[in-house]
Amino acid sequence: MRILLVEDEKKIANFIERGLKEEHYIVDIAYDGEKGLFLAEINAYDLIILDIMLPFKDGLSICRELRSKKIATPILMLTARDRVEDKVLGLDLGADDYLAKPFEFEELLARVRALLRRKETDKSTILKIADLELDQLTHKVKRAGREISLTSKEYTLLEYLMLNANQVVTRTMISEHVWNEDFDSFTNVIDVYIKYLRNKIDKDFKRQLIHTIRGTGYTLKERSG
Repeated sequence: MRILLVEDEKKIANFIERGLKEEHYIVDIAYDGEKGLFLAEINAYDLIILDIMLPFKDGLSICRELRSKKIATPILMLTARDRVEDKVLGLDLGADDYLAKPFEFEELLARVRALLRRKETDKSTILKIADLELDQLTHKVKRAGREISLTSKEYTLLEYLMLNANQVVTRTMISEHVWNEDFDSFTNVIDVYIKYLRNKIDKDFKRQLIHTIRGTGYTLKERSG
């Protein structure tokens, strides 16, 4: 699942990003309100974590604009202001939850999971192709009923491939969604992780699901033809 984090305090942003990535979430970061609004408008996110006090455009204004444009992505607001009036205003503008700083990461994570569960009420969290299953909430992966243990990065890569099943994804697309915008897509790191995945997902099965599209990238589908 993909989360947008809009937080101008880089130490806090890096702390949240690191924790969420350890839980297998894909995280994009904006350090100011204008970039945060731009990313929220052009990308499909499962959740937005939005600080209120931001440079250029504050979180309340961003929340108001997103809801006015019918963007219904769940929003968890962060703020150092713990006044009841601030919470009420944020919720009235369309925020789904509110967390005051300072906070423990475990509480943030619990709220993230609760909002994602609420969002997924009418939508299955199970991604499936052939006999391969991935549960986006529990992060469990199974093939032919057998549970497969993946590292955080392997899980994130597989989730991205499954979300784009039967489509070709380029190395650039993978680097932007699974790593970050500063990642060098011309290194062989992506190929190495694809090999790791193949060893766990395909090696012991007759039907191969991960396919290389020479000179372009990869695709995950039932048949190579």
